[in-house]
Amino acid sequence: MSLTTPDKIRTLQRKLYLKAKAEPDFRFHQLYDKVWRADILAHAYRQARVNAGAPGVDGVTFAMIEAAGSTEWLAGLCEDLRQKTYRPQAVRRVMIPKPGGGERPLGIPTIRDRVVQTAVKLVIEPIFEADLDQSAYGYRPQRSGADAIQEVHRLVCRGYSDVVDADLSKYFDTIPHAQLMQSVARRIVDRQVLRLIKLWLKVPVEERDGEGTRRMTGGKDNTCGTPQGGVISPLLANLYMNRFLKHWRTTGRGEAYRAAIVNYADDFVILSRGHAAEALAWTRDVMTRLGLTLNEVKTSVRDAQAERFDFLGYTFGPHIWRKNGRRYLGASPSRKSVQRLKDKIGGVLVPGNVAPWPEVRDQLNSMLRGWSQYFSYGTRMSAYKTIDHHVYGQVSRFLVRRHKVAGRGTRTFPVGMIRGKLGVLALRPLLVPRRGLSLFVLARG
Repeated sequence: MSLTTPDKIRTLQRKLYLKAKAEPDFRFHQLYDKVWRADILAHAYRQARVNAGAPGVDGVTFAMIEAAGSTEWLAGLCEDLRQKTYRPQAVRRVMIPKPGGGERPLGIPTIRDRVVQTAVKLVIEPIFEADLDQSAYGYRPQRSGADAIQEVHRLVCRGYSDVVDADLSKYFDTIPHAQLMQSVARRIVDRQVLRLIKLWLKVPVEERDGEGTRRMTGGKDNTCGTPQGGVISPLLANLYMNRFLKHWRTTGRGEAYRAAIVNYADDFVILSRGHAAEALAWTRDVMTRLGLTLNEVKTSVRDAQAERFDFLGYTFGPHIWRKNGRRYLGASPSRKSVQRLKDKIGGVLVPGNVAPWPEVRDQLNSMLRGWSQYFSYGTRMSAYKTIDHHVYGQVSRFLVRRHKVAGRGTRTFPVGMIRGKLGVLALRPLLVPRRGLSLFVLARG
């Protein structure tokens, strides 16, 4: 669920954006007083509340805040900010599984820190939004992964099929603080806002081992990284990546390599007309100067006319029309994306799940609906059919175990019952032809 930004805050954001857009060299001096404005803090709290999330190191939850009185809690936070006595607490680190295997560290700030970060973001994001390159789509207002996917597909079908499929190694963890703060200070010279950002970058990280023993890392000696999980981190990550994108544009690499970049946070592809190898060499050199590293194992050059590549969960490149066997340059949900959804479905329909069926069904349907909303572009029939078949099999087996039905249960729980009376969502009926898609996909093999 998204929240509507109050008119007064939107007016402020619009003024900041227009000022930044009109004067690219202007530096903003007075911003801190906006951070602790009562209406901005209240909206920041509502945003944090909607986003939910686990408690931080202090164990404080939204329920606890509201039981004690959120108005009083916000008033206290406002006073701490006004008096400049606010200090962030340590970030609680948890490890989450990565889609390709391994784990990714996630830093969970306290609710108090999430609210202040959100307030700062509300104030400074419009300023930096005016500067961010048009090739960047991640974590930006009015832009999305779907826009990036369509742009990649459009470029491939226009002949930009010599592709650099790039991957940065631990981008969020390796952003150099000194260079990042230079990027921030190019626009913002309000010392108190800069102080807050520095505090968040230097905040210690609390980790616990399997036995619950606490260990603190990072802190003042930390010189790199912005914690994944922090509200402000995506904006800072975009700002630093903008150095690369801006350098690409100002040095005329697009014209020199007959190429375009599509970027989403730390993921990007370079799509070229025959100069991908040169673009990759240039990119490797610039990233090194920025203190970043390409993951050479996951970075490659592809010919999208002959082979596929994955980006943001989609597979791009040669596809085959099942009806007539003709080749075309398509976009479809990747095998990894389909498998990840299967794994999530399996996590819901485990034998130990004793929740009432309506709860199980609603959780399952919410998962399927969200997946289909993201994967609503390109060639989807095969993936949707695979998911529908998988869901039916998993649900029928789940119900057989729960109700101790003999055999496979196909007679007791036929497809019509599972999709009808039991209310499990099917994806294939959601397939609706998208206007204008043929302009992108009809390419001769």
